[in-house]
Amino acid sequence: MSYSYNDDLRTKLLANITGFEDHRVDSDGLTHAAVAVTVVDSRHGAAFLLTRRTARLNAHSRQFALPGGRVDPGETAIQAALRELHEEMGVELGEDSVLGLLDDYPTRSGYRITPVVLWAGGSVTIVPEPEEVERVHIVTLERLARPETPEFSSIPESDRPLIRLNIARAKVHAPTAAVIYQFREVGIFGRDTRVDHLEQPVFAWR
Repeated sequence: MSYSYNDDLRTKLLANITGFEDHRVDSDGLTHAAVAVTVVDSRHGAAFLLTRRTARLNAHSRQFALPGGRVDPGETAIQAALRELHEEMGVELGEDSVLGLLDDYPTRSGYRITPVVLWAGGSVTIVPEPEEVERVHIVTLERLARPETPEFSSIPESDRPLIRLNIARAKVHAPTAAVIYQFREVGIFGRDTRVDHLEQPVFAWR
């Protein structure tokens, strides 16, 4: 089914996300970061913004990512997600665009990521920052909701299930895949689904 970008979808996402009891992770030496799951309109219906990081970046270059970064001193996760969305994508939204938060996801590389779900409202103009963003993918909610989109497997290095998503004509791995999968499960389907146990591939551990 297609997902039209309208008030009914916004109401559904808002109800499902605010009705979900999101979990925060103890700092425990982890660096706090925030990412923006930004729901936008597209010619194929409601979608969200996904990026491919440039090869110039020192950490996690060429990997798929949601717009985001470290939470600066004095910032909230919401403020950081909005700032990073503006810096990376040229999309400026206010706190009235926030639909809610999802669970913190602790990464192997030393971060705890707080996902902030945003509703972009009207049409947005995307101006990627070329030093950080190699490519922007607009992934429809219809694509995300397909049964075959999530895949789970195992790796010798961990007893946790590895997750990947078949989107953007590629296989997107955790942590990004874990965050997007929880958005799918909670936001679209209204399922209380935890993802902090889902594993990242070894190349993302550093």
